[in-house]
Amino acid sequence: MRPAGQGARVTMGIAFLIAAMACFAVLDTSVKYVGAFVSILVAVWFRYVFQAVAVTTVMLPLRGRDLFRTSHPRFQLLRGLLLLTVSVLSFVSLQFMPVGEFTAFVMTTPLVVTLFAALFLKEKVSPLRWTLVSGGFLGALLVVQPGGATIDWASLLPLLMVLIYAWFQILTSQMARTEDPMTLHFYTGWVGALVSTAALPLFWQTMPDVKTLALLSLVGLMGTVGHFLLILAYARAPASTLTPYLYAQIGFAMFCGWLVFDHVPGGLELTGVALIVVCGLSASRLTARENQRLLTPPEG
Repeated sequence: MRPAGQGARVTMGIAFLIAAMACFAVLDTSVKYVGAFVSILVAVWFRYVFQAVAVTTVMLPLRGRDLFRTSHPRFQLLRGLLLLTVSVLSFVSLQFMPVGEFTAFVMTTPLVVTLFAALFLKEKVSPLRWTLVSGGFLGALLVVQPGGATIDWASLLPLLMVLIYAWFQILTSQMARTEDPMTLHFYTGWVGALVSTAALPLFWQTMPDVKTLALLSLVGLMGTVGHFLLILAYARAPASTLTPYLYAQIGFAMFCGWLVFDHVPGGLELTGVALIVVCGLSASRLTARENQRLLTPPEG
């Protein structure tokens, strides 16, 4: 049985995670809305500059020089570039996909991580897990429906995004063994901010009006707060406990899509979303059981 204090800590971790999912849903909805007025790359710039300045302002007085210490500066650069690429692809994809369906598609990332682990890390994958991966990809096809109303090249963007995001997740899991989470957050923000700032003259249009500026600031705020809440969540509860609650983002995203864009998913899209959720939850539960078996000492 879990101690009372530990139970409260885990509950707080779950609450932080659900709040983070709500932030990310608001972020995606804001990006889709503001994309009608400004270049998507301007929104990307706001998102990263806001994060970089906020993290530095809050954490530098607390951590001092320790915030800059990293054992793998090249991997920090690579990780930042990967997430920046994911952000660009996701922001563009949102202009062609409803927010809820886009979010469901992103939730196939853990299944892609399984695929990458088998192909590149030579990890053994059970037949059941392969079945879940296949089911998740079938759900993604039902969500995107390539060859239908969505133009083909736009249908490929979220797929490319998920592939790069899976690479980012694998790299993060490796770096998390030696790197401080806030240091990861710091470098990710500044890599994205500096690279997007260097490209800013190429895509800056005119000074946004007050409403657009407020929406762009909301994008930056929700991205920064969401990632802070994620860090707080994973500091209080194990990943196996938190993973099922990641799918709350789909519900938040569908609600925001209905509220802002009056969009209600069709039958095929809802079937695909349900398939992604079932396969993703089953895969996370399978992982938790496998980890539990590894931690349980043999009887002797």
